[in-house]
Amino acid sequence: MLKQKQYEFWFCVGSQDLYGEECLNHVAGHSQKIVEELNKSGILPYPVIWKPTLITNELIRKTFNEANLDDDCAGVITWMHTFSPAKSWILGLQEYRKPLLHLHTQFNEEIPYDSIDMDFMNENQSAHGDREYGHIVSRMRIERKVVVGHFADPIVIGKIASWMRTAVGIVESSHIRVMRIADNMRNVAVTEGDKVEAQIKFGWEIDAYPVNEITESVDAVSSSDVNALVDEYYDKYDILLEGRDPGEFRKHVAVQAQIELGFERFLEEKNYQAIVTHFGDLGGLKQLPGLAIQRLMEKGYGFGAEGDWKVAAMVRLMKVMTADLKNPKGTSMLEDYTYNLVKGKEGILQAHMLEVCPSIADGPVSIKCQPLSMGDREDPARLVFTSKEGTGVAVSLIDLGNRFRLIINDVNCKKVEKPMPKLPVATNFWTPEPDMYTGAEAWILAGGAHHTAFSYDLTADQMGDWANAMGIEAVYIDKDTKIRDLKRDLMLGEIFYR
Repeated sequence: MLKQKQYEFWFCVGSQDLYGEECLNHVAGHSQKIVEELNKSGILPYPVIWKPTLITNELIRKTFNEANLDDDCAGVITWMHTFSPAKSWILGLQEYRKPLLHLHTQFNEEIPYDSIDMDFMNENQSAHGDREYGHIVSRMRIERKVVVGHFADPIVIGKIASWMRTAVGIVESSHIRVMRIADNMRNVAVTEGDKVEAQIKFGWEIDAYPVNEITESVDAVSSSDVNALVDEYYDKYDILLEGRDPGEFRKHVAVQAQIELGFERFLEEKNYQAIVTHFGDLGGLKQLPGLAIQRLMEKGYGFGAEGDWKVAAMVRLMKVMTADLKNPKGTSMLEDYTYNLVKGKEGILQAHMLEVCPSIADGPVSIKCQPLSMGDREDPARLVFTSKEGTGVAVSLIDLGNRFRLIINDVNCKKVEKPMPKLPVATNFWTPEPDMYTGAEAWILAGGAHHTAFSYDLTADQMGDWANAMGIEAVYIDKDTKIRDLKRDLMLGEIFYR
């Protein structure tokens, strides 16, 4: 299982010394109280760390640079309790390199009508100070998240929590390393892309390895380790023999167990967090990795089929963003396969040849062993299931030649009307927002791929915030999408992001 780093976020309050030491003591006490309330809310996925009040250019600059250098710090939350002259923030903001949230709040929830005086007004003027600070951040063209409301409001805390997951995705993006086993599927356009530009833009390292180098790692796995993992499979999953000899079936399952162990050890040794395979280049592998890849995805690794490194990195990124989530519904690579166009029952059947993550499963998960026409290898074992109902987000990162675009589609997952007993793969069935026809047209107009990174646990806003932080275009397809407006937005994007 890939380990998740235990990040933290710094809380920095701004002020100045115009109103005396007593006022500054109140500012410090109030900001400490806010941090305490945020941390004890039980809503935030990561702790907030209080920092002393920032009132000078030197201290602001020092604090931001300390945040840059602290590996545990995934971002800074700023708030101006009083008026804070914004020119004092320029150097610190210029040198800051991590995610930034501007919490536009105030200590008091209600105006104290009976007692309010000028001392109170001077001390509690976030409505003033945050606008001064917000101006300079906008003038400096710095990307940040703005959250408005009282700090104790669960909705406000929920927005901070949501941003924290995006911020971790931003920071972790530069730690994603994708191992490419063989190359992209021949003559396929959308799985290609500029890997150098991806490293410049997102921090991803995408490296190629010969198939037989990882095959050596697979072959080195001991029989005892394979047998132990197969026993685990048989305890955890339903076994669907479907007329196959039990001994022969188990041998096919054992091949996937050996691949899982060999792949995972190779990935750990080389420090990679995502992997791509291609059925057209399997070298000495006895089967196309199926069950093995599904299990690796469930452990937190990213995956892309047919050499699709962009999807592999995005799946890993979304796994990181949902790490340690309470009761997660799951994240996986998926592929658009076929439509149901019956009026009132429209939807897209999502699947893949083998590799869908069981984290999105609803109900029993079974092992099947079925022939596969692609790959020219043994019949591969795979996990088969249907996915959960509920809302989710499907994203596609595409390379437009001179830039990247992230397409983000809200989708509604549901059960198919009837069982599909002859389909030996895991499936999801969804209807895109705003409806099947508009959603599909918008996806195609935007250039969306057939592979997607999908999650029940993330929102379009979170993925859009990640895209904004990376300086790339985000295209939203949701309940408000109209084709005429989308075409205009795409044209504007061509001008703005060129």
